[in-house]
Amino acid sequence: MRPSGRKLDEMRTVSIETNVTKHAEGSCLIKMGDTHVLCTATIEDRVPPFIKGSGLGWVTAEYGMLPRSTSSRMRREAASGKQGGRTVEIQRLIGRALRAGVDRVALGERQITVDCDVIQADGGTRCASITGGWVALRLAVNKLLKAGDIITDPLISPVAAVSCGIYAGQPVLDLDYPEDSEAGVDGNFIMLGNGQMVETQMSAEGAT
Repeated sequence: MRPSGRKLDEMRTVSIETNVTKHAEGSCLIKMGDTHVLCTATIEDRVPPFIKGSGLGWVTAEYGMLPRSTSSRMRREAASGKQGGRTVEIQRLIGRALRAGVDRVALGERQITVDCDVIQADGGTRCASITGGWVALRLAVNKLLKAGDIITDPLISPVAAVSCGIYAGQPVLDLDYPEDSEAGVDGNFIMLGNGQMVETQMSAEGAT
């Protein structure tokens, strides 16, 4: 029996509220059960130096957790003067996942930065960030198309993510924190709209 009472292959309820901030070109609040993430997308007419002049666009991501997104207060990473290794790894994952659904030629030489800020964490924050991040990216690109700044839609496929793992000896879908903290195996699966797998991340403790 799962702590939440869900079936083994049952996801948490997912809701996405769009256009939740005033200034960002694209924004949404995604809720996967009790995991809530604010995702915003910002369009900039510049690209990183390593692709400047190439005609290619770039999509990148930043990730963070609010101090009281967890059961006890976390210290802000800014207070320590540097990002933790987990944060860097997660935001790189989000960026890679989103770029898998983008035609960077059609995007043109501009950058879209997707910021994912965890308001409340109950497992699966990176999966929620990827799914919500794509929605924010979609909304931002819609504005480019509407303004005539680009002609061809650069988003070639939706991108979404979900976790799977082994909890109490059983394979389960979409782990929440009580399951994630005790899982023998935990994996994140990122896919395009056609079911093509983009990336998987897996780790295990004593169950391999």
